[in-house]
Amino acid sequence: MHADPAQLAAIRAEFRRLTNLTAGELSAFLDTPESHKVGTTRRGEAESVGRQSARRILAILTTPDDGLTEADHDHMRKVVAFRRRHLAQRPFGDVSRSRWRWSLMNWGHDPTRPPRGPTPQNQAS
Repeated sequence: MHADPAQLAAIRAEFRRLTNLTAGELSAFLDTPESHKVGTTRRGEAESVGRQSARRILAILTTPDDGLTEADHDHMRKVVAFRRRHLAQRPFGDVSRSRWRWSLMNWGHDPTRPPRGPTPQNQAS
């Protein structure tokens, strides 16, 4: 099943809005101890789901729009949903050294920074 081009564009826009780490920043974060400390690792795998997602995010960030596949768009949907769920669970207090922040950073979003661009609700005026 193929999605409507407008839907695909909306997915890409929201993915980019919530991806507030550059490919270089995300790649560098993956090399930190904090990145390795968080996330769920499936039985039989050596790397957490978030770190696996980060590698996919890096590939998406370096792919031109016309080179993105249906699977890439599906992953972008998954990433946006994960970020929204976790942003809604923000803990109280300083999050700068929290596992919550590090987990989101594995998914390309630093919650101590604003998203890029307007929220989808603010775009239609």
